[in-house]
Amino acid sequence: MPARHNLAHEAELWDAYAESVTKDITEPVLDWTQYAGHGPGPELLGEPGTALEIGCGTGRAAAYLADRGVEVTGIDLSPVMVKRITAHWAGRGPQFVRAEVLDYLTGTDRTWDAVYSIFGAVWFTDPAKLLPLVARRLTPGGVFAFSQPPAIPGAYGPQGMYKSGFAGKAMYTYRYSYTPRKWRTLLERAGFTDISVDILGAPTRDHIGTLIARAALVA
Repeated sequence: MPARHNLAHEAELWDAYAESVTKDITEPVLDWTQYAGHGPGPELLGEPGTALEIGCGTGRAAAYLADRGVEVTGIDLSPVMVKRITAHWAGRGPQFVRAEVLDYLTGTDRTWDAVYSIFGAVWFTDPAKLLPLVARRLTPGGVFAFSQPPAIPGAYGPQGMYKSGFAGKAMYTYRYSYTPRKWRTLLERAGFTDISVDILGAPTRDHIGTLIARAALVA
């Protein structure tokens, strides 16, 4: 059975998340993994003049790139998140938009040199719908990169996820988890080339690693 996204309920879930993570936003940083200072940095995107972050969360990565002269737009489903990070990063350069990613990419004619997601929209959106739209919104030679936890062995495709705590109002969303081989196939079908998808091990033995993907469009 396909995932049944309810965007109103999902926005409410992400508003609750925003309430918890925007109380003390720290300095700008672009880390692809859940472990500070572990793994690649901004070089994964090359040297873009423009970038779009899909599912931008606290905006720390967008602010990091903006500080280095990149024209950055960040989109997020949560109106609470977008309101707070717009105020927090005011004057630093990044622009933030409240939007659902499929609607946003469908409704714009703009293109970017890089599109990226760090534990963001790529993890929570049907890739069969998302990836072709991302490809259309990249400039020739543009880079698409994303990271998320690797799939639990044997559990692939959309995975339902309740708001943490498993009590109270039933707010839920879906995560999309696949093997690196499946991600490569999905990216190829969407028109990407120069594809790499790997799982980077955690800095501590037996801890959760990070799936990191990078793909491009031939100029």
